[in-house]
Amino acid sequence: MELDQYCPECGEDRTFYRAASTTLHLGEKIKWHCPECSYGFVRIGDNGTAVDSSADA
Repeated sequence: MELDQYCPECGEDRTFYRAASTTLHLGEKIKWHCPECSYGFVRIGDNGTAVDSSADA
């Protein structure tokens, strides 16, 4: 699976690749990885209520 997302390390939109996934009680946990650099992030849950580790605090 692929996801187009802004990469803060590269400074532009990149195609991230699904590195791993598992199912939790909150929904599916998916790790995404930028192939151009070492940046990665995690999303948990469905699209409507996802927790995204790439979001600013």
